Amino acid sequence: MAVSITLPIASTGTGIPSSGEFQRLGRLEPKLSNKPRKHFGWPCINDPQLLNCKCFWHIYISRSLKKLKPRHFSYCKNAAEDSALSETNSIEPEKRQDRIGIETFKSQFAKPDGLPPLVSALKASAKQNAASFHFPGHNRGRAAPSSLTQLIGLRPFTYDLPELPELGNLYSPEGPILEAQKQAAKLFGALETWFLVGGTTCGIQASIMATCSPGNYLILPRNSHISAISAMVLSGAIPKYIIPEYNCDWDIAGGVIPSQVEKAINELEKDGRKAAAVFITSPTYHGICSNLSEISKLCHYHEIPLIVDEAHGAHLGFHPQLPFSALQQGADLAVQSTHKVLCSLTQSSMLHLSGNIVDRERICRCLQTLQSTSPSNLLLASLDAARAQLNENPEAIFNEAMDLATESKNHIKNIPGISVLDSSSFPNFPVIEPLRLTFGFWQLGLSGYEADEMLYREQMIICELVGIRSITFAVNLGTCREHIQRLVSGIKHVSSTSLSVGNFLKRVEHSALVPFTDINISLNPREAFFSSKRKVGISESLGKICGELICPYPPGIPVMIPGEIITERALDYLFCIRSSSREATDPSLSSTFIVGASDPSLSSIIICDL
Repeated sequence: MAVSITLPIASTGTGIPSSGEFQRLGRLEPKLSNKPRKHFGWPCINDPQLLNCKCFWHIYISRSLKKLKPRHFSYCKNAAEDSALSETNSIEPEKRQDRIGIETFKSQFAKPDGLPPLVSALKASAKQNAASFHFPGHNRGRAAPSSLTQLIGLRPFTYDLPELPELGNLYSPEGPILEAQKQAAKLFGALETWFLVGGTTCGIQASIMATCSPGNYLILPRNSHISAISAMVLSGAIPKYIIPEYNCDWDIAGGVIPSQVEKAINELEKDGRKAAAVFITSPTYHGICSNLSEISKLCHYHEIPLIVDEAHGAHLGFHPQLPFSALQQGADLAVQSTHKVLCSLTQSSMLHLSGNIVDRERICRCLQTLQSTSPSNLLLASLDAARAQLNENPEAIFNEAMDLATESKNHIKNIPGISVLDSSSFPNFPVIEPLRLTFGFWQLGLSGYEADEMLYREQMIICELVGIRSITFAVNLGTCREHIQRLVSGIKHVSSTSLSVGNFLKRVEHSALVPFTDINISLNPREAFFSSKRKVGISESLGKICGELICPYPPGIPVMIPGEIITERALDYLFCIRSSSREATDPSLSSTFIVGASDPSLSSIIICDL
């Protein structure tokens, strides 16, 4: 009887297959165990001998095999050998608890316990009375740090399990993970959905890498998230920027209109080039939605895939008053932060594929390159649970949140000195997402930072995003009426206090607050990232090539990108943000940081030394 042996290579999960006669293994026979080990990675089953294997089996090393070095290896048993080998197990106890396998899961799924598939599998796996000799080191909570258990208890640790066979593998999904992703794809209207444990950042990077090769052109707005810039460093794509509409009263950039996309495509074609992809952010952090339906038609006419950063729009399409989702409007790839408005754990997201323009296999390879090889099953299960929560009542789940958002805007728009962001502020865009509330305070002579400090100190109100002239609040499924009432009361107090002391006489300047009007690219992001660099004083940096990515966070929109010429306007904008955040009585309370700069004081800057 022939056997196949797979020797594991340290830390990779790959193996080197070999074969031999069963009789020659001698003392190996009584060492067989009926308990399957954790599955090896896909490289282990590339050998033709292993294609028909039913499962991998643990074998303890014998003296005759000491030359093989590893302490264990795997015997691959096919279905025909089941009966022949079942009699060789002489060392397993008669009564033992079998590990739940994929087949067991399938039978359980046929009789569902009411829980989402991955949540159900995680619950069943955690209930096992297992002698665990696997990672993580807290060993199902037995060695959990006491300082953390005092905060969150022991139960989260019991579900913090690795990729055990009954749970499946994120990169070769089957069983509960595969079923969970299929159900998500069905709910969101995708051809295929991937769960992400690296946030929407990972999904954006994978989407751009899957569509753009080195030297390809990517059309994108200049106010794209920092993850799109890092994706161009990884992929070698060359940016073709669209300069977004900018409202100086609000100090907010808008979305992208179809004519801007068409102009960018035509400009590339005149130079004998073609865009590999178009990347759009919709909705923006402030909720401004682009006309993706028209943009997708335009892209597909030119056979160009449309990627949408829909980090702030996982809930779109699930209420009559909400805009349609990116997929409903024809996007080929949409990346959503399921944890933002929906209810999965922070850092968990989804990537959705539609149509046949984008190569799904390339997406899989990119995700395998970018994501952790030890994904958190808690994060993955939270995605499954958030999908199930939405699926319970998709037509009405946002009714209360929508009512509360509308109620708050109706009250706050009547408060003296307060401006409310609505479609009239950006008439070229079809809608502003209703659950994103942005209020301006410049008529009171207050910056967003000053108003934010007052709301926090006096009402313990914590916003989502603070800017030079406004504050943005996110309404979600967990928002309650008491918090809306506190928000309305707090803004009334800010208004009355400022008017009584005459703050409205102070003018919040905005004459130089348009940061994206004079972009001049000397190097593409990848070239700049890997070029030699040096640090110079800020006054010496004008006209030099920027060597670091500097942006206020949130929202994470870069003001300076490696490879761009440093302009006086960009520096002024950064100084304005820094000084505005310091206007608050306690600058340490500011929720905005300038990230990426090697010198946080901005007295010096890194430039490309060419």
